[in-house]
Amino acid sequence: MKKHLIASAAIAAVLAGTSNASAQETLNPMLAQASVSQVDFARFTPRPEKQAALDYSIWEDALQYMVLRMGPSTRDGERRPDAGLGTRQVYGHDSRVRLEGNRIPFSIMDDVAITTLTEYRQDLEAIGSDVDIATLPRNEQLAYWINLHNVAVIEQIALNYPLISPSRMKLGANQTPLDETQFITVAGVSMSPKDIRTRIVFPNWKDAKVIYGFFRGEVGGPSVLREAHTGKNVERLLLEGGNEFVNSLRGVEGYGKTLLVSAIYEEAAPFYFPSLGDDFRAHLNSLAEDEVKNLIASKSEVKFNQYVDRVADLAGGERAPTYNEIVSDDRVQGFRISPSVARLLTERQKKYEKLRKEGRTGRVIVLPNPGETIGEPRAEVD
Repeated sequence: MKKHLIASAAIAAVLAGTSNASAQETLNPMLAQASVSQVDFARFTPRPEKQAALDYSIWEDALQYMVLRMGPSTRDGERRPDAGLGTRQVYGHDSRVRLEGNRIPFSIMDDVAITTLTEYRQDLEAIGSDVDIATLPRNEQLAYWINLHNVAVIEQIALNYPLISPSRMKLGANQTPLDETQFITVAGVSMSPKDIRTRIVFPNWKDAKVIYGFFRGEVGGPSVLREAHTGKNVERLLLEGGNEFVNSLRGVEGYGKTLLVSAIYEEAAPFYFPSLGDDFRAHLNSLAEDEVKNLIASKSEVKFNQYVDRVADLAGGERAPTYNEIVSDDRVQGFRISPSVARLLTERQKKYEKLRKEGRTGRVIVLPNPGETIGEPRAEVD
């Protein structure tokens, strides 16, 4: 892993005949003085009219170094690990789904890496202020909002690490939750991660797979991927993310007559499947493999499952009292790794060995309509 995870630089925007001035002219001048309201967010309603592409290669490089793959779910819940020698305390990840969902090693990020995360988030905000995002192709818009959301969430977790649960973290003078704190600013509009999801993307994109693009920094949510979302790959990445999530215990499992589904669907349900009825089951079936399809068909009730809000890192958000010194070779300086991280990595290795023996090391994702634009507008949105 590189010493610094991200190189700070501005995103290159390739615009066809668009200037900052012309972009600003399309905005209602009265909005500049308005408070943060639905009127403010209306400026981000898609109205594509320009051909453009945003370059996220810097973020792509960062994700390649930051993200540790954990592999597809085995759908076997893990038992609680044993306590360490001489203690009853279990440090690190201990949930039954702890081997699901990719991880970011927040515990080994240094100050320079964290600073460059902030700089990159600010770069994205600047692009969103200089360019009228709503006029770009719909897939470009969607990729922009997903990347901005995920960069901002990762940055805030890194700034406040160590922490056990990102959703319980409080920010600012008002001590508001991370998800509801409006620390992101685009085109003069302050917004929170939740605002991006529920006031920009969910109301304007009809395909429920957009749910799986948003990383919440927690084990229980959709996984962070090792690729940046772009206008070209956003359909594929959302399909991959949705497939991984729905076929994991985090997404769907059964208990008696009940189909237990992730609590993240509660937020998205009003936009996509308000009654959690046949439309919801059809959505799950579109991403499910045989085992999960059988569960969906056999359960008569749908309820929200317990959500694992533990930070999606290697150490479980804890500073363990003891460490082991690790040196990979003469060219790499040694770094400290806690027994809890060593245990998780060992469990991960055993999981991969099991997957290989069963021939389940990966999944083939088939796009239903290659080249399709996922950014079609919602039918109910003007």
